[in-house]
Amino acid sequence: MSAAIRPATSEDAELLTAIEAQADALLIDSLGAPVWPPAANGAERLAEPGFVLVLEESEGSSPVGFVHVLDSDGHAHLEQLSVLPTVGRQGFGRRLVSAALDEARDRGYTRMTLRTYAEIPWNAPFYASCGFLESIPETPFQRGLVETEAALGLDRYGRRVQMTAEL
Repeated sequence: MSAAIRPATSEDAELLTAIEAQADALLIDSLGAPVWPPAANGAERLAEPGFVLVLEESEGSSPVGFVHVLDSDGHAHLEQLSVLPTVGRQGFGRRLVSAALDEARDRGYTRMTLRTYAEIPWNAPFYASCGFLESIPETPFQRGLVETEAALGLDRYGRRVQMTAEL
């Protein structure tokens, strides 16, 4: 099976929302979270500055995962990585992260940040294996993410960290 990664299009918008909701269900269950923010609207993701890449199990099939990288004040931030749980543990997440790092590098970024849970195996430990290291929020955008996460109550389910990969 040869997975294909391509830029997301407006036709993918509904699928982005559905993929994120299904992937979030796995995290919500793992965290025992009774309250969780809904999956983002796919069309709104596509309209934000930055890029969204989707992964198809084979070229031309429906996407089974995506990565969304925001551009915030000239910085690349991995906002969301979601893969359908039914196709998990096949390396699709890693392929999407690698493609996002390559795309960000090609666009002239020098590093990429993200925010995640420190102790969830498919969160910080996974990203560390992709070259991300724990870092300190430095920009107003990054500090704002910390405040948003606190306002949403995400920190009640575990320690949240920022991670950065040099490109």
